[in-house]
Amino acid sequence: MADQFFLLSKILWFAAQPDHLLLLMLLFGLLLWRRALGVFLVWTSVLAMLTISVYPVANYLLEPLEQRFPQPVLSEIKEPIAGIIVLGGGENAEMSSHTQWPEFNQAADRLMALPGLMLRYPEAKVIFTGGSGSILTPEFRGGDVAEQWLHQQGMGSRVTIERDSRNTFQNAIYTKDLIANAEGQVEGKWLLVTSAFHMPRSVGIYRKLGIDVIAFPVDYRAGTMRFTPDLNTNMNGLNTAVREWIGLLAYHYTEKTDVLFPAPVSTIELENE
Repeated sequence: MADQFFLLSKILWFAAQPDHLLLLMLLFGLLLWRRALGVFLVWTSVLAMLTISVYPVANYLLEPLEQRFPQPVLSEIKEPIAGIIVLGGGENAEMSSHTQWPEFNQAADRLMALPGLMLRYPEAKVIFTGGSGSILTPEFRGGDVAEQWLHQQGMGSRVTIERDSRNTFQNAIYTKDLIANAEGQVEGKWLLVTSAFHMPRSVGIYRKLGIDVIAFPVDYRAGTMRFTPDLNTNMNGLNTAVREWIGLLAYHYTEKTDVLFPAPVSTIELENE
């Protein structure tokens, strides 16, 4: 069932992501050019593309996601920290296999935050979870890249690598199994490290599975709301934001999270009063 959800989500997203959707609208519009619908589709796609090419529309969608869970002040955390969970996604596994060197993408902050956290919590257990999110090249796995990089930094022996998960839900499922089977169980909360825009959905999943986490967001994407003539960057940001909002909806309505837009515990308590 989990694999079916993974495959279906990848197929649907291929058509729904904004750049592909605008291209499909343009193509259908050209095919139907002599009809009013065709003219509407062409002009809508062209105007949308022009707007995105000069203005970071994605920031309006990214900001609510990134501001939902503020980064904690570690010195103010009173609860014991049982461990640290890092979600994969910053590794360029296929390129790493070609260069024989750890290669990373924009989400590399997820892994780069780990050395400092490990120094601060020398007794905490550490889990890195990340396999392959690709249908076409599942043999290239983020966990392998993370393991190579961690060993280069002299930290590999302390980190448990999970390399079979294919999406965020499987990240959490396999992490729960690792925690349950770990030797020397330690009471306390787990720091959850992932991109800020990805944190609400991630926290919701881990809470649903009964893992007590403290959000530690990194890799912020939303910038200033000003004229930015950069189609590639603006479109990538929009793809990221739309995918995450769709993910929140899909995970909630398939009962992988308890609430549509997870929030910090203090916020939930205020909303329930």
